[in-house]
Amino acid sequence: MKKLDTQSPDFKSELKALLAFETAQNPEIDRIVADICADVQKRGDAALIEYTNRFDGTSAQTIDDLILTQDDLQSAFERLPENIQTALKTAARRVESYHKHQKMESWTYEDEDGTLLGQQITPLDRVGIYVPGGKAAYPSSVIMNAMPAHVAGVKEIIMVVPTPKGERNDIVLAAAFVAGVTKVFTVGGAQAVAALAYGTESVPQVDKITGPGNAFVAAAKRRVFGVVGIDMVAGPSEILVIADGTTPADWVAMDLFSQAEHDEIAQAILIGTSQAYLDEVQAAMNRLIETMPRRAIIEASLGNRGAMILAKDLDEACEIANYISPEHLELSVENPQEWAKKIRHAGAIFMGRYTSESLGDYCAGPNHVLPTSRTARFSSPLGTYDFQKRSSLIQVSEQGAQKLGKTASVLAHGESLTAHARAAEFRLKD
Repeated sequence: MKKLDTQSPDFKSELKALLAFETAQNPEIDRIVADICADVQKRGDAALIEYTNRFDGTSAQTIDDLILTQDDLQSAFERLPENIQTALKTAARRVESYHKHQKMESWTYEDEDGTLLGQQITPLDRVGIYVPGGKAAYPSSVIMNAMPAHVAGVKEIIMVVPTPKGERNDIVLAAAFVAGVTKVFTVGGAQAVAALAYGTESVPQVDKITGPGNAFVAAAKRRVFGVVGIDMVAGPSEILVIADGTTPADWVAMDLFSQAEHDEIAQAILIGTSQAYLDEVQAAMNRLIETMPRRAIIEASLGNRGAMILAKDLDEACEIANYISPEHLELSVENPQEWAKKIRHAGAIFMGRYTSESLGDYCAGPNHVLPTSRTARFSSPLGTYDFQKRSSLIQVSEQGAQKLGKTASVLAHGESLTAHARAAEFRLKD
């Protein structure tokens, strides 16, 4: 891992270089994705079957070969050992409970002349959730995407998940059963995103697509945005740990590994206020890496984008954290709630030495779909509010029309929009 010191005259430039990540669209990927999306839009199911067989190594003959029903999902759940069933239900229950607190409600009020104003909250009709199916299985992604939609009142939740070589993962399908997914299509990639966005003979068009995927999925989500809504275009996983030296070094080392093992371009950063403690964590990492099944990925991630930063104190550490705006921020310090007040930008804040980031990934309750690549400066975690819409309510009283009509008339004439002005003036008594 790179070693940075805030007292170095080159620290700011070194930090900027560390955080740099090429997020620009790849022209070649964009071209391929554009062709796939256009083809699925034109040929529907036939194109979907063709691309799935080509990219996933399947042998589907009809679209029915790529559809899973509620009975299929329930059967997958029932095949699992009882401890996994219990874990899925526990995680889903906790995620559901948390997201109920986010649910927005409609409201109205009347002003002094009897005009009613307000906001009406309604759920989306149908959403699509994308669940990765490549390097690892992600039942947690199913729960995190489907449960807030369920809480919001979405009637149909359509899941797409690639099944390379036709291998279906029972834990992923069981998670879909527990989370109330309506139907599953075993397709992935840009073709799955296009099918959800445009609809085919068998895949219903959705209103919004959520969930992470590879570069082709991200490019497809960018392309279809506007036809449908999307949650975000996710970048590589990130963790930033601020440690005051009171947490066992082994714990912090494993927390850094927990995100590094996702991908070779994931980012793990530790900020400490003691060089001796940073050295202790490094020694723990050197020892523990021998036990990691995904050692090669972890080492590549830490070597490519990992870092240890020596800060002069926790105040400075928090300011650095606000600049980094990480996806996951662990405050592994004494009095974490007080230090959390100094954090302005982070996808999720994990407070205290017992709060490993991995608990948030699976079962703490808050959503693990979080802004990456410094976008926590202006965006938020996936939540129930992402599956609800707001409509403004306006009911002007006769008395209100006299006052508002005059104001609107003046402003409309000022914009040379005569019909706007006349529409308001017709309702005036004098």
